[in-house]
Amino acid sequence: MIESTKLAAARTQDASGLPGMLQRYRYVLLAVVVVCALPLTVRSGSLATEVLVFALAALGCNLLLGYTGLLSFGQGIFFGLGSYAAGILLTHGVPSVFAALAAASVLGALAAALVGWFSIRQRGTYFVMLTLAFGQLFYFLAYSTPDLTGGDNGLLDIPRPALSLGAHALVSLDTPWQYYGFVAAVFIVVFALMVRVSNSLFGRTLLAIRDNEARAGATGYHVSRFKLMAFVISGAVTGLAGALHAMMTGIAPLSNIDYHTSEMILLMTVIGGSGNLFASVIGAAFYVLFADWLSTLWPRWLLLLGLVLIAVSLFMQRGLWGLGERIVGALRRSGEHSHEHADKHADKANGKEPQ
Repeated sequence: MIESTKLAAARTQDASGLPGMLQRYRYVLLAVVVVCALPLTVRSGSLATEVLVFALAALGCNLLLGYTGLLSFGQGIFFGLGSYAAGILLTHGVPSVFAALAAASVLGALAAALVGWFSIRQRGTYFVMLTLAFGQLFYFLAYSTPDLTGGDNGLLDIPRPALSLGAHALVSLDTPWQYYGFVAAVFIVVFALMVRVSNSLFGRTLLAIRDNEARAGATGYHVSRFKLMAFVISGAVTGLAGALHAMMTGIAPLSNIDYHTSEMILLMTVIGGSGNLFASVIGAAFYVLFADWLSTLWPRWLLLLGLVLIAVSLFMQRGLWGLGERIVGALRRSGEHSHEHADKHADKANGKEPQ
């Protein structure tokens, strides 16, 4: 009777597909946990929002670096253009937050298509140099058009309108924590979509291109087309992150489109671990929160951060996510060894010879 009950429960569990769904969406659930944990662990709503904003930017970078094997220094282009797009629309009377975010994503995607179309024609060092050159080009374009971008001063006094339906305001975004709730919702939706992209045939093909581009091309895949699509998706997500950042701070500074922003996004991706989307969230959270903590200890906190990055480069090539995997693997092996040792003792106590 007991065995039949267990069998029926197992069949019901299999029919519901719950374990499979949990396995499939485990990273989305972890992202939800992070979103819920930040308000409990971080006192500043703006700092918590900054974590999610740069986690979005790191997601876009990871799609290029971790899944396609492209080390791009052009992420600051898309981040900065997203900031400018949202800032220009909102300061010129566009009342819709979603229109500003959509415009930022489209502009980021278009810029990524342009940069990617030229850059993917080269490989290795020349690819990196091209993305860096485009970064400098867009930086000086923004600097030399102060009527549009504000030049060296950036765009100032960017409003943060309430979420509205027609002329009726529904949700206010005035306080930092109200805005955090909105950014958290956007982050979860985008993260779930990126997980779906990475698990799709498109994402698997990107991994094949990363591991062996020549073999992927020989099997019939249009490698350049897949690389360009990865650039476009990355640009759209990073442009969205830039728009959310501009709305958070109320300004779109020139530094958002500087190559230093590209370096920062790359560092977050590498610290977390490339090739896993949730690792980007870990990397962004570590960088933003650790940098904020170090800045309270010493004015030259960048020196301490540099030492941490050296340690990551030397001893954690797979980032914090890889370190966590190694710790979990070591604990599992230790547990299995302990079980085997206990089984041997039990066999001896029962008078059985160990096999």
